[in-house]
Amino acid sequence: MQGTGGLVIASQLDVDFNASLASHPAAPRLIDIGDEAPWKAAEEADILLIRPSPSWREPSVPRPDLWPGRLKWVYSASAGVDFYPDWLLDAPLVTCGRGVASEEIADYVIAAIYAQAKNLEAVTARSRAQWVQSPLGRVSGTTIGIVGFGAIGAAVARRGLALGAQVIAVRRSGAQAGVAGVQLVGDVADLVAQADHILLSVPATPQTRHLVGDALLAQVRPGAHLINVARGSVVDQDALIRALDDGRLGFATLDVTDPEPLPEGHPLYTHPKVRLTPHISSNYQQVRHRLLEKVNDDLTRFIRGEKPTDIVDPVRGY
Repeated sequence: MQGTGGLVIASQLDVDFNASLASHPAAPRLIDIGDEAPWKAAEEADILLIRPSPSWREPSVPRPDLWPGRLKWVYSASAGVDFYPDWLLDAPLVTCGRGVASEEIADYVIAAIYAQAKNLEAVTARSRAQWVQSPLGRVSGTTIGIVGFGAIGAAVARRGLALGAQVIAVRRSGAQAGVAGVQLVGDVADLVAQADHILLSVPATPQTRHLVGDALLAQVRPGAHLINVARGSVVDQDALIRALDDGRLGFATLDVTDPEPLPEGHPLYTHPKVRLTPHISSNYQQVRHRLLEKVNDDLTRFIRGEKPTDIVDPVRGY
């Protein structure tokens, strides 16, 4: 790898983040790059630190002739790399910020579960006439089903178990859950038939596109609550609306949509059984320090000739 002081990092992240990264013992030279054609930095940088800015989404951007240039490593601050063009994965090494925001996202999921179960706003008394007894839902004793048992799924599982919920999960790799008390089930259909709260935390790939569609929604436990913190493409939104309207599904909490943002007037904005938030579950500004720690640690590994963490598999796409 590069000798100390010779490493050039081109970064799309903010100036303060870059200044902090520049204080790494290797004394890398940081180049602040904007959102306009960030891939051009491949001409002069060893490492490209990127974020999912709109320029990466431009449909007219073909693979640059220079790509990957002198780059040895591309580091995505986001956990998912589906936002970027396919040619990004032609770089010698691509890693991602997987796990940085998993605890924050898990808190969002648990908040969504409590909001749906207890719905305190609906039973708040604002006059004497509203001082009436109303039954509240429960979290303890319910079943949380997790589709995609990575860092986010594990963080949600730990919280759910601590609250007395049963936690079931399905994962593509077939590996053990790694969290005591979590029961792995055979497939997604088995999971949705049992779960009161269904969490989607899978990566966006061609295989997961519209994973949740009419066929799967026909098998959900009546009244179930769907929570999507994965990607909007995982859910067929027209099928979701049909399932909510005919009562198969009780409620949906969506932090992601397809596209983002949805066009003005889209029915998900005003649907009475939908809670829609603008892709904020990662609470990024509050966990920025964790990303810096992760990048610093990975940079140290890279300089030592070791593999950094969370290498993206170009075949699987995550």
